[in-house]
Parts: sequence; structure tokens; C-alpha cells
Amino acid sequence: MGETSIVPGPSAANVDLAGRSALVTGAASGIGRACAQRLARAGAAVTVLDLDGDAAKEVAGEIGGEAQQVDLSDYGAIEDLEVDADIVVNNAGLQHVAPVEEFPPERFSMIVRIMLEAPFRIVRKALPGMYGKGWGRVINISSIHGLVASPYKSAYVAAKHGLEGFSKVVALEGGPKGVTSNCICPAYVRTPLVENQIADQARQHGISEDEVIEKIMLTEPAIKRLIEPEEVAELAAYLCAPESSFINGASLVMDGGATAH
Repeated sequence: MGETSIVPGPSAANVDLAGRSALVTGAASGIGRACAQRLARAGAAVTVLDLDGDAAKEVAGEIGGEAQQVDLSDYGAIEDLEVDADIVVNNAGLQHVAPVEEFPPERFSMIVRIMLEAPFRIVRKALPGMYGKGWGRVINISSIHGLVASPYKSAYVAAKHGLEGFSKVVALEGGPKGVTSNCICPAYVRTPLVENQIADQARQHGISEDEVIEKIMLTEPAIKRLIEPEEVAELAAYLCAPESSFINGASLVMDGGATAH
């Protein structure tokens, strides 16, 4: 028998996205910013979309991309968007922490609009162009809350669960046409969204803010630290690499073992 050939392990480090275009939502900070920066380093022409127009322009200036200020809770604003991107990273999100009986219905609706309906509307616009080129990548920044639940986060959990389902439908429809769709499911990432909810969690659970990270955020993971945004961005870049072309309809968990229990 001949020698077995050994294929080098996958790496996003050398992914080449020259000639590709990317749209990243919620890209002015946190995971979105890290993804925009990483895809730009790989050679993609990146559109930085965010509600904060000034911050979006700052990030776009840093990476040589374009900035768009858009309120993703506004259906009309999304309909006015021209989406011609080879890569769509649905990242924009927000959080509200409250028991179901105290959860403001209008807040629930806004979270679902931004985190589930906006990805649908954006991907709907992007798919014809992707299909025409025979290549596309839909990357949905989900969460372990797309797979499991926590108390007091009914809207966020519902939206992320919906995003998981939507991602799988796009995977089934797009796969034969060269388009993959996947979810990245991190646990707590060191972002403004997480930092801002520490006080809310402390209030709901009746503990100090210092105890929130130790007793709530890091109780389940075997690896006792927050995830860095750049780690999520590296996985997003890998999903654009040739080596990942058979990963489709997946939920890729980055949680330090939290959901392994």
C-alpha cells in the first residue's frame, strides 16, 4: 500500500477574499467590528453597517471599507438597502433582561425585528446575486442561546432560536447553488452588549456586578474566561475559506464546554 497523504489542517489565516464583497451588520463595535476587520484583512471589500453612523465611518476608515447607517428595526430602511454582497454576516443585536410577565411587548418586537427579521430581509436581497455568481456565504452570529435558554431573556432567546432555523433553510436552498449558511454560537463574548447587561443581571439575580461574571457567565464553561471578539471573527473567516465549503447548515459552538453538560 502506498503512503497515506496528509492534508494540512484547516486555517483561516491564509484565506484569500480578494475580489469578494462583504456586508457586516452591527459592525461598529464588538464581534461585528472584529469580523469587518478580519474580512478586510483577507482582501474583501467590506461594508460596515450600524445604527451608529459615526462609529461605522470610523471602522470603515480603518479598513478601507464603506459605511452605512441603518436602523434595522425599520422595515422601510432595509427595503431601501442595495445588498450586493458575496458574504453577509448577520451580527447586529441587542439585549433586554426581564421576566416574561414584565417584558415590554414593544421591546420584544424590536429585538425580533432586528435579530431575526432583518437577517431574513437582508439575505433575501443578497441571495440572487450570490446565486448568479455560484458562490456565497451567509454567516449568522447566533449564540448558545440559539440552542439553549436562560431566564429573563425571552426575546433574545426566541430571536436566536429563530435565526438558527432560518439559517438552516437558507443552507438547504442555497447549498446546490454554491451558497452556504451557518451559525456561530458563542457563549459570553467580551463586547459592549455583554458589559451592558452585567448590571441588569446583577439586579435580576440580586447579586453584585462582580459576581455576575463568576456566578452566571462563567459557571458552565470548562474554560473560565470570556471569548474575545477576534476569536469569533477568525471562525467567520474560516467559513469563507475553500476548506469549509462542505460546512453548511451547521451551528458551530464556541462556549468552552458550557453546553457539553
